[in-house]
Amino acid sequence: MYWNNLRVGKKYRLTNMGDVYDFQVVEIFEDDFKVKDMNTLDYFYLSETIAFGKGPDYDLYEL
Repeated sequence: MYWNNLRVGKKYRLTNMGDVYDFQVVEIFEDDFKVKDMNTLDYFYLSETIAFGKGPDYDLYEL
């Protein structure tokens, strides 16, 4: 799945560098996404999850 396929209100799982993020897209910006973590209910920007690059285990799919 690509970044441009993400939709507001949908839930996704991102795996990168051994970390797993379950999140819901809250707001879409021109070059980033504001998301809500489904486990901790914290808000963050999706670009923070790949700030250090994409690992060999990188995977993104809709829940």
